[in-house]
Amino acid sequence: MVDELHSSEDSAWVQDDVERICTETLDLHLKEHQFNEDLVPHWINEICEGIMARLNEQKKPFKYVVSCIIMQRNGAGLHTSTSCYWDAGNDGVYTYVWPREKSKDVVNKSMYCIVTVFGLEF
Repeated sequence: MVDELHSSEDSAWVQDDVERICTETLDLHLKEHQFNEDLVPHWINEICEGIMARLNEQKKPFKYVVSCIIMQRNGAGLHTSTSCYWDAGNDGVYTYVWPREKSKDVVNKSMYCIVTVFGLEF
């Protein structure tokens, strides 16, 4: 019984882990840069691949989908939404907006990045 509980905890969707991975990956790739339209495709690819690699390192029984949007901060609005029809007890989704506005020191004032991670248990 204890092994089953331990096993289910090890294989569960843990939103805090996904948030940490997103934060660290976005800080690594964007924190020191100013928005540059020519580099956005490169950054998006690095971010998606980096998050995917770190998620897969956790060896959890999920198929992942990672999407990324980078937008210049110029006063324009952007709204995004996700909707899922799945097993809410096993699958998960997390949307991360970078930089965190609630942070005392906003790390980048030239761009926004929105990452959405879907984890579908197989």
